[in-house]
Amino acid sequence: MRNPDDYRKGVGIILLNKEKLVFVGQRIDKISEAWQMPQGGIDEGESPEEAALRELHEEVGTNKAEIIYEVPNWLFYDLPDELAKKLWKGRYKGQMQKWFVMNFTGTDSDINLQTEIPEFMTWKWARHNDLADMIVEFKRELYGQVFDEISHIL
Repeated sequence: MRNPDDYRKGVGIILLNKEKLVFVGQRIDKISEAWQMPQGGIDEGESPEEAALRELHEEVGTNKAEIIYEVPNWLFYDLPDELAKKLWKGRYKGQMQKWFVMNFTGTDSDINLQTEIPEFMTWKWARHNDLADMIVEFKRELYGQVFDEISHIL
């Protein structure tokens, strides 16, 4: 059984376009060259929904989306030991996340990765069942759980 105190609280976003393709960005940092969906921590006093909308704006540069579904349970992933020692001052083993499905209501030109603190170097729309080959290994189980939870939407 996982102790929630060992995990950073965060959110994840499945941003879907009209064709039900998923937004994925390639990380800009040196942690990984992998692709991922937008995600981030929940700030003090912020609800998970507020955090998801803020993170979308901070990472993808748009607020043109509407939340259509919230995965009911918190989902966890563990960081590899070498990353756990570096990230968040070594405080957490990984993250516990609330995931949200959002419909993208804009156009591709509304996406702007040149945000205040860029997280992605490039982005694309991908089929959800192609993501397992694109993401870091330690998040694959989590992504599988997320897509199992939202299969009725896809």
